[in-house]
Amino acid sequence: MTRRLLRVDEAAEALAISRAKLYQLMASGAISYVRIGRSRRIPVVAIEAFIAALVDKEDAA
Repeated sequence: MTRRLLRVDEAAEALAISRAKLYQLMASGAISYVRIGRSRRIPVVAIEAFIAALVDKEDAA
């Protein structure tokens, strides 16, 4: 089975950004996440949507 949720450190690595920057993006609503107990998990589809939005923004510029 393919993993559908990533830990914060895994998502930050996938996006090549720091954990602090990822937390900022999560707080601003730019990247959605889910809570499981006390931990946060980032859906792979949320990362893909964030990247797609960045590409669309660049294409529009």
